[in-house]
Amino acid sequence: MSMATTMLVIKPLFSPLIHHQSSRTARLHHHTIPTPLRRVPTHLPTSLASAAAAAAPPSAAESLVDDFDPELPIEEALTPPSSWYTDPSFLDLELDRIFYRGWQAVGCTDQVKSPQAFFTGRLGSVEFVVCRDDNGKIHAFHNVCRHHASLLASGSGKKSCFVCPYHGWTYALNGALLRATRIKGIRNFDVKEFGLIPLKVATWGPFVLLNFEKDVSPNQEVESDIAAKEWTGSCVDILGNSCIDPSLTYLCRREYTLECNWKVFCDNYLDGGYHVPYAHKGLASGLKLDSYSTTTHEKVSLQICEGGSTDNADDFDRLGVKALYAFIYPNFMINRYGPWMDTNLVLPLGPRKCRVIFDYFLKDSLEDDKIFVERSLQDSERVQIEDIVLCEGVQKGLESPAYCSGRYAPTVENAMYHFHGLLYRNLKG
Repeated sequence: MSMATTMLVIKPLFSPLIHHQSSRTARLHHHTIPTPLRRVPTHLPTSLASAAAAAAPPSAAESLVDDFDPELPIEEALTPPSSWYTDPSFLDLELDRIFYRGWQAVGCTDQVKSPQAFFTGRLGSVEFVVCRDDNGKIHAFHNVCRHHASLLASGSGKKSCFVCPYHGWTYALNGALLRATRIKGIRNFDVKEFGLIPLKVATWGPFVLLNFEKDVSPNQEVESDIAAKEWTGSCVDILGNSCIDPSLTYLCRREYTLECNWKVFCDNYLDGGYHVPYAHKGLASGLKLDSYSTTTHEKVSLQICEGGSTDNADDFDRLGVKALYAFIYPNFMINRYGPWMDTNLVLPLGPRKCRVIFDYFLKDSLEDDKIFVERSLQDSERVQIEDIVLCEGVQKGLESPAYCSGRYAPTVENAMYHFHGLLYRNLKG
């Protein structure tokens, strides 16, 4: 039996006007109901909300934060307890107080290189979509249809608009609602209140950044210099000069799912090369590990090591004369060596699971050297597999009743100690 379809078609002459609740968590997951439909207040005044939060007893996860003392010098300090890596409620606290605040790297500009290109992603419970409109402007939105909450887009590709696969509601690439199907008889419906919920977005060099915290206006794109400064602090110039190299072109992406807490992967990265001679003998042969040095800044730690001779008879060497490993809090790593740069983005998937996304960049003069590219990617893959074995072994040890906290090696693990201090301060709110 056929039925006539009634729809509303709206010309894209506006951008969505969004109202947000004052609660951080509510702002991430909800939107204010249009005024005519509102039944009860959705939030307290800020002063009352602050007072209520102050009066509330600490949650179990908040109590675990105090099991680490960041004031002790590294020579005396214990590492965070295993509960930070195993307790399910602790990840919820991290998402709220770490990942949903400030700028987060989510992808590469190459993914939205041309008009109508888009990619999707997820961080915690936040589904997002990043796209470039026909005028070349980048936008980011919660990837949720405003009708009945269906995910709007999936994967990546090119679209002239976003059509909900559930009921056909259609949105422009600037987030405006263009078409709402079968709404004859609906009352108190303001199309300007039902565009996609925007997120703040910025690009810096080859990186796409999102901010999940602050209130946004329809013009949500932020100048790259401002976002980069907020993301990297005083290291913006160091990283800009060392890593943002216009002669590098995007090469490929590799993804790995690890059975470990996301912080285990970060800790492994931040041990100052401590594990390299034991776990990565091939990598160690190309580095002068006695030259390893680490410096820490507000949100960034830098590990630098000189390159060394390799054992390969054909003198194949992907590392060059110096390797730079930059960690940008809380979960992004930039590895710069020789003609290469690769980035590692670590995304929590659960208390004992994470996804690590590797994006590879190469000097454009070498991208056609298939032998060099293939061997370099094979070497990188070998190191990642070795790290996966290490990290998953650590996670199993953290879950053992035999372990609670460990100690730092003061001469090499200061970047890890710095990372844990940043975590503590954010988790304390």
